Amino acid sequence: MEEIFKGTREFKKEVFSKVQLGLDQFGLRIYNANVKQLVDVSGHEYFSFLGQKTQKEAENQAKVDVAEAKMKGEIGARQTLQNAAKIDAETKVYSTQRQGEEKKEEVKVNTEVKIFENKREAEVAEANAELAMKKAGWAKNAKMAEVEANKAVEIRAVELQRDVEKMSAMTQTEKLRAEFLSKASVEFEAKVQRANWELYEKQKAAEAVLYKKEKEAEAERVSASAALLPRQQKADAELYAKKKEAEGPVAIAEAQGKYLKKLLEALGGNYSALRDYLMIDSGMYQEIAKTNPEAIQGLQPKISIWNNGDQMGEGGAMKDVAGVYKMLPPLLNAVHEQTGMVPPAWIGKLSDSN
Repeated sequence: MEEIFKGTREFKKEVFSKVQLGLDQFGLRIYNANVKQLVDVSGHEYFSFLGQKTQKEAENQAKVDVAEAKMKGEIGARQTLQNAAKIDAETKVYSTQRQGEEKKEEVKVNTEVKIFENKREAEVAEANAELAMKKAGWAKNAKMAEVEANKAVEIRAVELQRDVEKMSAMTQTEKLRAEFLSKASVEFEAKVQRANWELYEKQKAAEAVLYKKEKEAEAERVSASAALLPRQQKADAELYAKKKEAEGPVAIAEAQGKYLKKLLEALGGNYSALRDYLMIDSGMYQEIAKTNPEAIQGLQPKISIWNNGDQMGEGGAMKDVAGVYKMLPPLLNAVHEQTGMVPPAWIGKLSDSN
């Protein structure tokens, strides 16, 4: 209700929009409409009180706005004074800073000017020194050129003198060569001819010896071949005989294999029966019967029998120990007689049979 009372226009607009939605389906449209003013009925003064409340709220809000405006004005005045003082202080600080910076700039400029002047003076001094060095170099080069020119003249004179002497020596050499060359050439040609003739004779002699050796070697080879032929034929015959001898056992083995295969088939594949048949056929059982008596022939075994006395008496454990000691002497004697072994001393000593 408070929203309707306070916002009459919004309420009217919302009502029109909702009603228009219902009229759209009939093709109708609202062009103008009014909402009747809300009034209290007798005995109910809700809208009157609501209007008074709204009026009081408006008055109170106006008072609050006035008080806030006064407070903001006072605060603004104070802030203005503070800002003015702050600006004044900042202005003084800025002025001091500017003065310091101006002094720094002045010192910096003076320093740079001094550095530039010193640098220019150093460059001038360096240029003067370089010029002096170049002048000294030019003077030195001039003197060196003069000395080199003089020495070159002297060297050229020496070279010309050397060439003259060399030409003179070459002329003398050619003269001597012309005198002795013809004689040396004749002697050389004669020696060459003589050497060629000797070499030819040696080659012919060597060829004759080589031909003789080849013929002798060929004769020996023919003789060796003739002597080797009977030996080779004999060796071939022996090889053939040995080959045939080797083929004999193979043929026998193959025949025995076929024989055993036939026997096994006849016995129905029974290997035990085949073994027994082969042992009987080869007389092995007869040999075993003959060998067994021969194996024990000449042996004289001695059989000893002894007891420990009455087996029914009393005596407890000591009786058993006594029986063992009574049994040892005849046992050791029997072992000694049959094997020749003597018992160790800690067991006992054999009794004297004599």
